[in-house]
Amino acid sequence: MKRGVWIGVIFCICFVPYGYSQDLDQYFSQVNSFLSSYVQNGRVDYESIADRFDEAKDIYEAQCQLDLGNVSKEAKKAFFINAYNMIVIYQVAKYYEFNQQSPMDQSGFFDKIKHKVAGEMLTLNQLEIKKLLMTYKDARIHFVLACAAKSCPPLAEFAYEPGQLESQLEKRTRLAINDNDWLRLKNGERKVEISKIFDWYKRDFTTSGTTLLEYINQYRETPIPNNYAVEFYEYDWSLNGG
Repeated sequence: MKRGVWIGVIFCICFVPYGYSQDLDQYFSQVNSFLSSYVQNGRVDYESIADRFDEAKDIYEAQCQLDLGNVSKEAKKAFFINAYNMIVIYQVAKYYEFNQQSPMDQSGFFDKIKHKVAGEMLTLNQLEIKKLLMTYKDARIHFVLACAAKSCPPLAEFAYEPGQLESQLEKRTRLAINDNDWLRLKNGERKVEISKIFDWYKRDFTTSGTTLLEYINQYRETPIPNNYAVEFYEYDWSLNGG
C-alpha cells in the first residue's frame, strides 16, 4: 500500500461549456443520478466508481466553470454542497488503485490540494469554510458534507437541490443526530458520546448561546437529559467504502 500520496494542485480541464441556469439544473440531475447509483446506507462504492471513473470525472469537470453569477443564494448553497461531496468522491476514486485505507493517506487531501470550482481554485477546507460556513452560518451543513470516513455523518444518496434544500438539510441533520451509531447514548452511565465534529466546530453549534447538548436536543426524537455528561469519541478516518 502506498501512503501519503502527493497529488499537488489539481487542474481540471473543463470541456463542458456550462454557464446558464439550465446547466445548473443539469448538474444537479447528474449528481443525483451518480449518488443514487453509488451510495447506499451512507457508504460509497469507490471500487465501482474507480472502474467507471469517467462518470465522476465528467461531473468534476462540469463543476469547474459553472457560472453562479445570476443564480439564487439557495442554488449556490446547494451547488457548493454537491461540489464538495463530488470532489471528495472523485479524489478517493482517482487514487483508489493505491489501496488507500483513509482519505488521510493522501497528503493535503483537505487543506493543500486545490480544485477548480465555479472558476475559482479552492481546497476542500476553503470550499467548506469560505463558501459555505462563513457565507450561510448554518451548522446543519456539517451533517451533509462528505469526508470519505466511517465517522462522517451518513452520506445521502441524492443531490441537494435549491427547491428542496431546507427540508433536505433538516432531514439529514435529524437522521445523523438520531443515529445511535453516530451519536452514542449511554443511559446506564448518564452520558452521551458525540462526534469530534462538535468539538472541532463548536463555535458553529453554539453561536446563539446554546450548549452543544441544547443544539443536539433540537433535533432529537427523545431529548438527552441536561445532566448527562458529554464526551467526544475518537474519529474513525477509515474509508467509508461500500
